[in-house]
Amino acid sequence: MKKWMKLSLMAALPALLFTSACSDDDDATLDMDQKANVMVVHAAPNAPAVDLYVDGTKANSAALMYPMNTGYVQLNAGSRNVKVAPAGSSAASAVIDANLTLAAGKNYSVFAAGPLTGLSAVVIEDNLAAPASGKAHVRFVHLSPDAPNVDVVVQGGGNLFSNVQFKGSTAFTPVDGGNYTLLVQPVGTDVNAVTATVNLQAGKIYTVFAKGFLTPPSGNTNTLGAEVIVNK
Repeated sequence: MKKWMKLSLMAALPALLFTSACSDDDDATLDMDQKANVMVVHAAPNAPAVDLYVDGTKANSAALMYPMNTGYVQLNAGSRNVKVAPAGSSAASAVIDANLTLAAGKNYSVFAAGPLTGLSAVVIEDNLAAPASGKAHVRFVHLSPDAPNVDVVVQGGGNLFSNVQFKGSTAFTPVDGGNYTLLVQPVGTDVNAVTATVNLQAGKIYTVFAKGFLTPPSGNTNTLGAEVIVNK
């Protein structure tokens, strides 16, 4: 949301990962052409705050906490190694070690997903093409580790997305701008595991993701819910 709709957005990566100033316009254009935009989202409901390492270099000045995100930051295109480690540790303690191939000019979301005992990176290319007039784009990502496959239903309407499995995602889908109540239901039921009211503004692009546990483990209070990221 923020650009979190409900949470504050944490801008985490330092200046060395952003596009540097160039001495002339041609150099600046060339530099931009070699960059990809990457957002990292902490979506693991029983994992501690984390630090990020890009090609072995720590990339955040403040720990990334569940369920925050970094917002989009620019990384050099090509093969990049991204590690996620418990905050205050080192890259050697990484619980996620992922090699990403980033295309220049493309946009990506990287979700740290799963329970702490089985963390993995869910990498999705983000199509941020502008919606048509009067439309918003929205997609759904299922990141609740113990929830079954789900449908996303518009209250008073039909299915918006169907049979999405854990770590599964949908394409960005055009909808009319406006307020929606979205119901996340286990496939084959009318049980509303999550009810989320969202304001989807025309011209904007959103990700809604299921977070938390259907049945939280002892001592964990991160119950099943939904978060909304404004991608653009």
